[in-house]
Amino acid sequence: MRQRDENKAELIKKKAVEMIVKQGLEGFGVNKLAKEVGLSVGTIYVYFKNKEAILTTLCNEISANILASSLKGLSADMEFAEGIKLQWKNRYYFYKLYPEQVAFIEKVRYSDIYLSVTENLNKRYGTLLGAFINKAVQDGQLAKMPFEVYWALAFAPLYQLINFGMNNTTTSSTFQLTEAKLEFTLKQVLQGLKP
Repeated sequence: MRQRDENKAELIKKKAVEMIVKQGLEGFGVNKLAKEVGLSVGTIYVYFKNKEAILTTLCNEISANILASSLKGLSADMEFAEGIKLQWKNRYYFYKLYPEQVAFIEKVRYSDIYLSVTENLNKRYGTLLGAFINKAVQDGQLAKMPFEVYWALAFAPLYQLINFGMNNTTTSSTFQLTEAKLEFTLKQVLQGLKP
């Protein structure tokens, strides 16, 4: 049996992310990955059982990184506005530092593998988020609503601004995402979330 080289495993994962970002899940396969990495297909199978194992590993690692970064410093007893501001800041900086990881998650977001991974992550981080949200509702800082509605109102504006800023996908080719624009948008979002 061949020895495992963790540098090769990291290279395989890095190239897989690059391929999926560029070509989507439809363009991803172990044979193409092997060619891209410059390894034999057999070598890839030393590290990963199959294509699904590669995807599951990547989804687990990247999603956990995003969530851990997003919730860094958050506590259940924080004031709602302070906690949302912290999450916006954390998410924005993660997107700036790791745009390829974010693009990867966008490519796999609606796959069965990603959905199963998020179930496990929700178990890990859901307690903190649930307590934070429940306290905000009890304190009259947040209107009671389904989680999906809360998430769409609280974070979709941030992600859309990030997309505009990173991909320049606006009608104005001069749009620059600044701290001032983020602060203004966050203020409007917080107003909209109040009871």
